[in-house]
Amino acid sequence: MGLKWVDSLEIAIALDEEHPDVDPRSINFVELREWVMALPEFDDAPDRSGERILEAIQLAWMEERQ
Repeated sequence: MGLKWVDSLEIAIALDEEHPDVDPRSINFVELREWVMALPEFDDAPDRSGERILEAIQLAWMEERQ
């Protein structure tokens, strides 16, 4: 079973592995959404994302970096 929008921690870990040189604070939500959907293990409908979900993913990514 693939990653869904609600899997913010797992998505954050995958993004950190895919983009190790990117500061998660520097990415905007449009780019973040595109990067999440480009993850090989991601499997959810694009229209299920929203600002709150993207914010949760970004925060989880920032915490993962610390």
